[in-house]
Amino acid sequence: MSELVVTRFAPSPTGHLHVGGARTALFNWALARQLGGRFLVRIEDTDQARSSADAVGGILEDLAWLGLDWDDGPDLETANATLGGDERGIGPFYQSERKAGYDAVIASLIERDLAYPAFESPEELDGLRREARAAKQNFRYRRAREFDRETALQRARDGEPHVVRFRMPEEEIAVEDRILGQIAFGEDQLDDFVIRKRDGFPTYHLAVVVDDEAMGVTHVLRGQEHLGNTPRHVALQRALGYREPVYAHLPVIFNPDGSKMSKRDKDKAGRLAVREALTLDEAGTRARLDGELDPAILDGWIADKKAQLSGTDLASIERLLGLELPGIDVEDFRHAGYLPEVLVNFLALLGWSPGQKDAEGKDVERFTPGELAKQFSLERVGKGNAKFDRAKLLAFSQETLGGQDDAEFQADWETWCERYAPEALGHLQGSARARFAAAMKPRSRTLAEPTSADGPGAFALVGDDTYGFDPKAVGKFLDKGEPSGRQLLPELRQVLAGLEPFEPEAIEAAVGAVAEAHCLGMGKVAQPLRVALTGRAASPALGDTLAILGRESVLRRIDRCLAECSTS
Repeated sequence: MSELVVTRFAPSPTGHLHVGGARTALFNWALARQLGGRFLVRIEDTDQARSSADAVGGILEDLAWLGLDWDDGPDLETANATLGGDERGIGPFYQSERKAGYDAVIASLIERDLAYPAFESPEELDGLRREARAAKQNFRYRRAREFDRETALQRARDGEPHVVRFRMPEEEIAVEDRILGQIAFGEDQLDDFVIRKRDGFPTYHLAVVVDDEAMGVTHVLRGQEHLGNTPRHVALQRALGYREPVYAHLPVIFNPDGSKMSKRDKDKAGRLAVREALTLDEAGTRARLDGELDPAILDGWIADKKAQLSGTDLASIERLLGLELPGIDVEDFRHAGYLPEVLVNFLALLGWSPGQKDAEGKDVERFTPGELAKQFSLERVGKGNAKFDRAKLLAFSQETLGGQDDAEFQADWETWCERYAPEALGHLQGSARARFAAAMKPRSRTLAEPTSADGPGAFALVGDDTYGFDPKAVGKFLDKGEPSGRQLLPELRQVLAGLEPFEPEAIEAAVGAVAEAHCLGMGKVAQPLRVALTGRAASPALGDTLAILGRESVLRRIDRCLAECSTS
């Protein structure tokens, strides 16, 4: 292939990066890397009401975290400067900064009678749609055939509010798709679509075509939900004398239950949980939520199944009600403790297969981003829907973390904590942190699990006087037996107070010696001590548990248990 391959990812900055968008970016990145081309990022921010600088920064950060480096586009550090654009002369990469070029193209289309001003109000258009439904017809706007062009142009020059519509050719448009094959769109499926809105900004359809041409985009990979837009874009490209890039429409991502994976999934789950909480305890739930969320906004969201809360408000609901809402955005999965390479590996399999078998004849599913870039091809992308199997993603994560050495796991876990749980690091200093990480690695499916309130590491991330005691564990391991666990604790405290060194092996040996002296099994002594120190009957290995806490904390906790867990 002699032509420089250029792919692009062009998100609208209206929120966090959805995993579907991340999959699209990944495939564009992989194709560019596989073919020795360039991958560019362009910000489609012509929707001024919904676009935000914060969303731009978040999207760029998500792409960088995933390892999807771009050759041309906004600079990650400033989100204003550009990478590569200046040297190639194709910037800027924000559509809001390219308006003059769009206006020139629209003016040329109007001059050639390939576009025209249209003056219907939104209410009038709604009326036309109702008329079409009443007649059991699909609504298609073809008004250009029915009005006087010169009069319309004069009304536009006089400043009357209007949009500009492209005059769609009255003919079938065929599109060659590298994944789906040739698809023909009949004239009856096409209408005169808007290319400039009333606010003077171009629509997505016009801007994306102009920019792809100006930036030398050769391959357009996007979701199948965009397939209906493609004949519009091809018609514009032909009218403007532009190249037609290679089109490839990727499989739609579905939930395991067959529903389309959507940004609204998290709102749906959250709304259901809040309604259930209000039913069980309205006053208490209101008290928790109203302290951080606007009651009017909350009530409107509860009542309207189409309404969406901000990511910040949804995160507050998760925290205040102790929920775990389904991850939808890249940030959700990062917060949940997934490594970027795990998420990239999983996303690559949503519609693509490397087509390789292992020694046992099973499909190869684990690979690095670099291996993906070497193997990727459009021929291996399927046509059917892709299923987002969260259990499989979790299994990938557990396998990856389990394969790390202790130092790698600790480094990744500390990086996660610095962003999401810095208080956890404050509880663990020096060698205790390394011991904690090593103990958590075989017990963790994600980087978030060691800090979970009900996880195996919770005992080490709370104060000596703040954890609770499980009544069942107290009754079983402290109250029963002869001698009882409670009776053994003072002796254990004395032994541990003078133990040197206070290391896992020495601790295990000392506790074992106490058990042997009383002719008891190790568990009869270790379990009462574990309950006293953690409040539960389960924790990492006893020696690790005590060494992580440290001698002073261990002694304080034994004293507290003896004082608070008195027999009734």
